[in-house]
Amino acid sequence: MTAQPEPSAPEPVARPVFPLPKTVALVGLMGVGKTTIGRRLADHFGLPFVDADEEIEKAAGMSIADIFAKYGEKEFREGEQRVIARLLEGEPRILATGGGALTHPLTREKLKTHAITLWLKTDIKVLAKRVANRPHRPLLKDRNPIEVLKEHVKTRYPLYEIADISVDTGDQSHGKALDQVVEALRLHIAGGK
Repeated sequence: MTAQPEPSAPEPVARPVFPLPKTVALVGLMGVGKTTIGRRLADHFGLPFVDADEEIEKAAGMSIADIFAKYGEKEFREGEQRVIARLLEGEPRILATGGGALTHPLTREKLKTHAITLWLKTDIKVLAKRVANRPHRPLLKDRNPIEVLKEHVKTRYPLYEIADISVDTGDQSHGKALDQVVEALRLHIAGGK
């Protein structure tokens, strides 16, 4: 009796790997997947992943919600600006920024100069489902997520438009979103921008 060959596992998706000339900074509204996609992107390129919000919490020794409650948004943005400036130093990495990071002019300037900025976006109804009942998001405290997101579309989309690359990820799997992001980066770098 001859042995039957084992059924083969599906082939992993072959995504191109190419050198990133500088840090890739993910920007976009809360819930769009900056951290989740950022971690996968970092794994793909073999680069460190850094979440700006986590670094801010380490630097302050308190949660983002507590920083907002104790000092307010203006002071939070000042601290965020200093942390992001530090994170842009050194070797390339993948950096997930907070949804409001670009509201600070110095943060915008540093990101534009020292990073490839990549705007992740999707429909706000999808985002509202993702962020509902998330107590760690201080801007949603006691507020309707869809209303907050609509406000942010008005105030933040014009800021996100400075991004070098824009990718609409829709409501699809993280793997497919990663494919889109890698391809957008490849095209951007190949274009010499």
